[in-house]
Amino acid sequence: MKPIISPSILSADFGYLARDLEMLNRSEAEWVHIDIMDGVFVPNISFGFPVLKYVAKLSQKPLDVHLMIVQPEKFIPEVKALGAHIMNVHYEACPHLHRVVQQIREAGMQPAVTINPATPVALLKDIIREVYMVLVMSVNPGFGGQKFIEHSVEKVRELRELIAQTGSQALIEVDGGVNQETGARLIEAGADALVAGNAVFSAPDPEEAIRALRNL
Repeated sequence: MKPIISPSILSADFGYLARDLEMLNRSEAEWVHIDIMDGVFVPNISFGFPVLKYVAKLSQKPLDVHLMIVQPEKFIPEVKALGAHIMNVHYEACPHLHRVVQQIREAGMQPAVTINPATPVALLKDIIREVYMVLVMSVNPGFGGQKFIEHSVEKVRELRELIAQTGSQALIEVDGGVNQETGARLIEAGADALVAGNAVFSAPDPEEAIRALRNL
């Protein structure tokens, strides 16, 4: 199985966003990754729903929406209205995570949960069978272009073991510092999906960069 590639539009050129979305539509990317930041849960603000409505209108690929915000459950209707395929919330932002996962599924989306670099995989034991996907952050969330945290490879291995032990069907996605070299190691460790920002949009040929990641 080839890995799922989900390019992050946080690294796109917002002066030419329509052009970059057309490129993604032509490419071998399966999903489009959308990072929503509130300046509270993470020290940055990305973009809001007016921009995302434009993205959703132009994208022909399923939307992989990652909410790096407090109280993400408040925005389930808005994310659903975008036609999102996946709604991804942070373990650290959801004290009532099981309820939020249920609400996402009831809204007709695939529920996913993200863990920060300092959050142990073991904390997912009681929710792992309820989610479509787990996103392992391999940088601290909030900014693109950060250095890959090496321990992330071992976290992917631990997560793959937990999925096997529990009989979960959850996919494993990784976000942060993903490129040809780190991507190959993550896939070897058990990752199913790779989020790539700078590795795609800073490449001389972004479509070829996506193709190369897809063929790792």
